[in-house]
This record gives sequence, structure tokens and C-alpha cells, in this order.
Amino acid sequence: MIAFFCSFDFMNNLGPIGVFDSGYGGLTVLKELKKHLPNHDFIYFGDNARAPYGTRSFDIVYEYTLEAVQELFQRGCPLVILACNTASAKALRSIQQNDLEKIDPTKRVLGVIRPSTELIGFKSTTKTIGILATEGTVKSESYLIEIQKYANDIRVFQQACPMWVPLIENGEHLSKAGKKFIRKDVKKLMKNSEDIDTILLACTHYPVVASYIESIVPKQVKVISQGEIVAKSLVDYLARHPEMEQRLLKTGKVDYFTSGDPASFDQKAQELVNLVVQSKKLKIH
Repeated sequence: MIAFFCSFDFMNNLGPIGVFDSGYGGLTVLKELKKHLPNHDFIYFGDNARAPYGTRSFDIVYEYTLEAVQELFQRGCPLVILACNTASAKALRSIQQNDLEKIDPTKRVLGVIRPSTELIGFKSTTKTIGILATEGTVKSESYLIEIQKYANDIRVFQQACPMWVPLIENGEHLSKAGKKFIRKDVKKLMKNSEDIDTILLACTHYPVVASYIESIVPKQVKVISQGEIVAKSLVDYLARHPEMEQRLLKTGKVDYFTSGDPASFDQKAQELVNLVVQSKKLKIH
């Protein structure tokens, strides 16, 4: 049973921005957030012990994501970014519509799908884009639905890449076998249409292999990562919501937590996204 907590006197309690991902992928978003909001404080939590999320059911992803959001709220975050497409696809709407009112209606949870879908259609000249994502994100059809809201003349082709997150999490993405899986999925996507000129990496782990994807696809195909899009969207959000901006700590501090092994997390953070971190163990189950 999940307990719900309420904050009080929230205007006098400043806190960091929470960033959550199933593992390391959200670090690619955090790097861009830090670049665009260098004075803000952040708490990053990677649920590495229970990754990957992409093949898990809606109910399990919702349960895990809600637990993480509550943990970040309890650590003082008035705003949490789900830097995970699977969590954004399977849990965000329920948390926003059903849980925030009970937990604390003054707090906010945002995802990575909407900022991406608002812009991706305008990146394509041929009006034909490809989506590389986890199995869970593809099955949710969140990108198909959201892109139609902002650019209903865009053709969208999706390809699930169930092996990519485990490969990246285990540092096997650039091995011979890892490259074979990646190349196979990219080729499947591109076979859908010769007109695909833009590929969205709809998983925050995938920027780690962006350069390899670019070497596989035709030169005219743009490979778009989400980090910068999400960061710019958050800057805009805070400009439009000064009441939230005023609640955020601005000392430039970043704390890192993982449900897995901190030593392994620190090593992979440096190897995968060139971040030097000292994480702490966080157990929420």
C-alpha cells in the first residue's frame, strides 16, 4: 500500500527539480537541463535495480513511477520530470489526473513525450518521420496520438527496440552483437518508407548510440535526441509559471540516487554520458 504525503507552507520551502528515469537514460536529459538551467538544483533518481521498464506492463510501470515520484516529492522536489518515455507513456497521465490531487495539488509532474511531439513534425521536410522507442512506448501509441495533435499531416512509422536499453545499461551497445541488434532495428524502421528524413530517439537511453545510428542511415536523415528539446521546454514552462520557478532552489547542486549499485552507477554515468557523479543508494521497495 502506497502512503500519500502532503506538504505544508510550500511557499517557504524551496526545493530541487526531480529527474526520474528507469536507469541511466535520463542522464542525457539531465545534462541538457543543467546546461540550460545551470543555477538550479536537481535530484536525479535512476531505478536501475528494476530496469528496464520498456517490456513491463502498464500497471507495473505506473506503480514504480508513482513510488519514485513520491520519493522525490518527499525529498523536497516541487517539480518532477519523468525523463523516461515508457514512464511518460504509461504513468504520467494517471499521476497527473488521479494522484497529484491526493498527494499534493501544488506539485507538478511533467514528461518528455509532449515537448518532443510538439516539435518533431516541423523537423521533417518530407513530412515522414521515424520513431525508435521501447516496446512499451510503441505499444502505447502515445507518439502517434500526440503528433497528430500538432501536425496531422505527418506520417509516422515506429520501431520497437527491446534490446537497446539492456545493451546500454550493461555497456554492450558498441559490441559486435550490440551493433548487430541496433543495425537490424534501424534497417527495419527505414524499410517502412524511403521518405523518412527524420528519426526521433524516443528513449532517453538512445542518444548514447546516436552517432552509430547516424552512420547507418542516409546522410540526409536527421537523428533527433530529446535532451535539448525537453530542456528548452522546461525553460519555457518555468517562464510561463513563475509561481513554480519561485519554489526552486538555485545553488547549482545536483544529487544522484540509484536503486542499484552506486559504484556501478557512477562508473556507467562517466562511461555513457561523461558525467562524474557520486551517487547514493535509494531503496523504495
